[in-house]
Amino acid sequence: MEDMYMKEAKQMINGFIDLAFRRLETSMSDREKSFESIKQLHRSREHTIQKEDTYNVENIEWLTIEEFTPQRGEEKIREFITTWEFENSWLYCVDFLSEEDTEFDKRYFYRLKWSIPTRRKPIPRATASVYFTYVVSKIRPPESPVEVFYVFETNRLIHKPGLSRFREMWLKDIIESKVKMINEVTF
Repeated sequence: MEDMYMKEAKQMINGFIDLAFRRLETSMSDREKSFESIKQLHRSREHTIQKEDTYNVENIEWLTIEEFTPQRGEEKIREFITTWEFENSWLYCVDFLSEEDTEFDKRYFYRLKWSIPTRRKPIPRATASVYFTYVVSKIRPPESPVEVFYVFETNRLIHKPGLSRFREMWLKDIIESKVKMINEVTF
């Protein structure tokens, strides 16, 4: 079941990266045509989205292309998690999943598995996973930073470190939905 989520997360992130490359390849005339629609979108966002001014999204300094190794990537994920606010009862582990070599970059996939074990139930009934992807470019200068994306299991929103605020409720929702599903299945 978790492999299915990992594959879906991997496909979404790969699709996002491919879409970004395709957008870079568009001609200037296409950009000029879409400029008006972007201005309209910006105006409508001002009225619908309220930004929280009092909260500062924390981030860390990520690795450069020349510094990156799979082990250091795992260490940086652990360092990044320390910027998230969550209760002490949560435990997590980081697993390196795979490496994918493409024409212009290498992609490294990690799974961050969360659970809340208790004294009465040391083995949790369900876990929540967050999938991290490092994109290490083959064409950028070695001193350029690697790109990092992460996705919460069962969600389609692709996060970039430092741009979105972590919500502990996201993990709780994933676990709660799994527990509800398990309770509905009878053998």
